Amino acid sequence: MSEATPRRRGRPARGAADDSGPGARERILEAARGQFAERGYDKTSVRGIAKAAGVDPALVHHYFGTKDEVFAAAIEVSFEPALVVPAILDGPREAVGERLARFFIGVWENPVTRAPLLAVIRSAVTHEAAAKVLRTFVLRRLLERIAADLAVPDPRFRAELAASQMIGIVILRYVIQVEPLASADPERIVAEVAPTLQRYLTEA
Repeated sequence: MSEATPRRRGRPARGAADDSGPGARERILEAARGQFAERGYDKTSVRGIAKAAGVDPALVHHYFGTKDEVFAAAIEVSFEPALVVPAILDGPREAVGERLARFFIGVWENPVTRAPLLAVIRSAVTHEAAAKVLRTFVLRRLLERIAADLAVPDPRFRAELAASQMIGIVILRYVIQVEPLASADPERIVAEVAPTLQRYLTEA
């Protein structure tokens, strides 16, 4: 009897279901978002993500590498910085704060994008991987790029001030659910926060 062909490292064995076909990467991302949102960062595993996606765990490693990298990829779908940064910068400079506030609140008001982001916020205090994702996507790839393109002094510091404003609202409204902020109309929040973000990001 001939020996079975050895498996390549990082790729799953091909079975009857052939779970590595088209759409597997998207299924993994969707499953990861659901798992992180439901179970949090600490209790989510690559094996659990694979089971939810209906794929071999080796396929998760093949597409994304470690759990941290799956986590980052799942969150990136919510922010899409490559699309968001130009959209926020495209328009009158005096309305940058409003566009940023509207985008950020919009992401959190959408249940699909809010769920995995809650996992980031809740885990960032105790898990470096979650904190790194928060720093990478909210600060470096979003707010720091916006501040840098606006050509103001100390762009990184200004980006951090803007982040502190937005993340503070997120924690109070969506995590701790402090009233009356938790039930306030999103448009009122945008109107109140936009001038502060405008001052942080544009005033010399």
